[in-house]
Amino acid sequence: MPGTYIIISIIVLAIIAVLAIYTGKSKKPKKLSKLAMMAMLLVLLGVVFTDQGRLVGYSFMGGGILLALIDIFKNLKK
Repeated sequence: MPGTYIIISIIVLAIIAVLAIYTGKSKKPKKLSKLAMMAMLLVLLGVVFTDQGRLVGYSFMGGGILLALIDIFKNLKK
């Protein structure tokens, strides 16, 4: 059963990534920044390593969220 949640989480993250790339006001798809890619990778690692221990999984997820927030604030200034 826990494997099902991991697969669902990975699919949802992939859908969010595709929507983030292809939505927007401009006709050209926007590229994800390196910081946003790292944030998504850390969240994905957090989902995958949840079975290893809560500390490991939540640490990866927390780091990913922190990087995503930094990226959002960095893009707001532009």
